[in-house]
Amino acid sequence: MKNLLFATLLLLFTTTGCALKPTNKHDVFSERAQLPQEEAVHKQNSLEWWYFTGHLRDKATGETFGVEYVFFHFNITGKKDWQMVNFALTDPQQQQFRYDYKVERLPQLLAPTLPLRLVTQKQAQRWTLSGQEGTYHLQARMAAHTGHAIDLTTTPTKPVLLHGGTGYEHYGPTATAGYYSYPRLQASGSVEINGKVRQVEGELWYDRQWNCNSVTTKDLGWDWFSIQLDEPREEIMAYQLYNKATGQSIGGGSHYGAQAQNTHLGQQDFQLEPLAYWTSPHSKLRYPNKWRLRIPSQGYDLTITPVMPDQELTLKLFAGIKMHYWEGMCRVEGTHHGKPVHGNSYVEITNRSEVKKVREGAEEVATQDQKTGRSE
Repeated sequence: MKNLLFATLLLLFTTTGCALKPTNKHDVFSERAQLPQEEAVHKQNSLEWWYFTGHLRDKATGETFGVEYVFFHFNITGKKDWQMVNFALTDPQQQQFRYDYKVERLPQLLAPTLPLRLVTQKQAQRWTLSGQEGTYHLQARMAAHTGHAIDLTTTPTKPVLLHGGTGYEHYGPTATAGYYSYPRLQASGSVEINGKVRQVEGELWYDRQWNCNSVTTKDLGWDWFSIQLDEPREEIMAYQLYNKATGQSIGGGSHYGAQAQNTHLGQQDFQLEPLAYWTSPHSKLRYPNKWRLRIPSQGYDLTITPVMPDQELTLKLFAGIKMHYWEGMCRVEGTHHGKPVHGNSYVEITNRSEVKKVREGAEEVATQDQKTGRSE
């Protein structure tokens, strides 16, 4: 579940004294996620997203690159839609990480139509996501960093993975969110890095989630892992949620077998241990930077290592408030029932200390809004 960075935006409207209160009365709940309907925008939903991460390889040189591309949508009151887009590229050869983003209030409510077509404009650049059910077209060019772009198409090589067995993941008492993935999308097209266009191919991981409003009331931090193993061709999603106020944690995930066997992982089914840490020279925050993941029931003992330490993003939000998080391209090695395995991973880390800092900033914004009578 990848939502703390966007929950930050909601925090700006949910703190004590703020005139705006979020609503989840338009959220969509059912016993089982229904495709393709769930792919479309959930009109007036409290918080939802369409999220791509993955590894790409230059067909000519074999060099590898990482990509993150995500559209967020949320509606605070059920009246006005907001959208946010994040786009990041990792170049481990040059140890370079570039990203761009945009937050905007939309002029009208997004329509729940298929095929999906989401669009945003930043300066002269137009960012788009179109398609459905594993077949997508991703196009974006950074406005903040000239010469960085993607133009990719995908096709699914495995069926959809319904997390929790039904497409609804239960995060303890915190939230019940719609959640499914296409964990192995064959991708091809072009990536532009520093002005050089490269023809690439690779595999992306796609997450679709909705109904994530209730997490904004908690002092939460998240660690999220997606893993694609080369052989066996299996995938793992694992997360840990931390409540800074209570000291409690919740863990869970999914194991997706080579023949698409879907096994839910409870907190007791895996052990996740940080092995090293990295302190950001930008934010001064300290992040885990290497992990050991053990899943005894599936015979896995894995080590997850970033291809480079500095893959931190800083989002400059309202009234000078900043949100820092780490989302990066990682390699995986270890054993499966004692035999060597390798693979790729993407990891998202939201630092636990950030939540309190952002909340305090949001409370200050809310107080100022109240004094000036400003409202949306």
